[in-house]
Amino acid sequence: MATTDPADEIDVDVAVVGAGPAGLSAALVLARARRSVLVVDSNRPRNAATLASHGFLTRDGISPLELRKLGREELAQYPQVTFTQAVVESVRRGRDRFTLAAMSRTGAVQGRARIVVIATGLTEVLPELPTLRAFYGTSIHSCIECDAYEKRDEPLALIGESADLAERAVLLTQWTDDLIVFTNGSSAVTADEEDQLAKRGVRVERRPLADVEGDRSGLTGIRLADGEVVPRSGAFVRPVWVPAIDYAHPLKLKRDDAGLLVVDSEGRTNLPGVFAVGDSTPPGPQQLIVAAGAGAKAGSAINRMLLGLDNPALR
Repeated sequence: MATTDPADEIDVDVAVVGAGPAGLSAALVLARARRSVLVVDSNRPRNAATLASHGFLTRDGISPLELRKLGREELAQYPQVTFTQAVVESVRRGRDRFTLAAMSRTGAVQGRARIVVIATGLTEVLPELPTLRAFYGTSIHSCIECDAYEKRDEPLALIGESADLAERAVLLTQWTDDLIVFTNGSSAVTADEEDQLAKRGVRVERRPLADVEGDRSGLTGIRLADGEVVPRSGAFVRPVWVPAIDYAHPLKLKRDDAGLLVVDSEGRTNLPGVFAVGDSTPPGPQQLIVAAGAGAKAGSAINRMLLGLDNPALR
């Protein structure tokens, strides 16, 4: 795998924007199909604060950063893959190529590609609690399927203001029978949902929150605005997720009501030649192994497209 000089303009078969599991998997499949690939990544992953990721077969418990590192190392054996650490500022459609403009620490990077894969995922806006970030990734998490097992049988909190909060609470009851849902003064949980949660032993706390509390051992409680502290040893939050795809605005790609890129089963967007995989596609945040699978599937579809095998006359 090569690295780029900022003065270079790289011309490749496929440009992959984002080097998480989805983007790296797509790049690996394409490299093994002998395609030239440019991978551009800002090295600002959403899960950087998470110490361990789970549910990835053979890699259960690995650090997400280590998983990315291993993926990079595997791609390094393929000379037709070029990697650059840079922030993509725009992707535009030309006559026969897409053009990418990116900025690295040392200068501008320009790329041209027949196909573009968008794999930059999401940014997340967490509840505005001053100390939450200090415990995020250790005592406080956002992915229930990823991290609830490690919090099993503990007194847990679920914090959020979204309409799916009650549904997520029901999901959490698989791992604990001591759960309190904190709506932070919002109406995220309806009266009927509260009744249904109560039947499962889940309490809903509607008072506004002030902060979370803890020490070196981890989270110890949730502090309400009136000063009361509710003891909890772990928590899950429901962030607001925002697709990190402003650079793709010139392509006018179709989005759903949540702003996610609409794709088919193989990652094709509404614009021929542009694929999207991972968290920036419905349903949004995904387990790493699911994102990796989507990237691999798109990689295979892209290779067939470049061969012309998406043309019915060639089948």
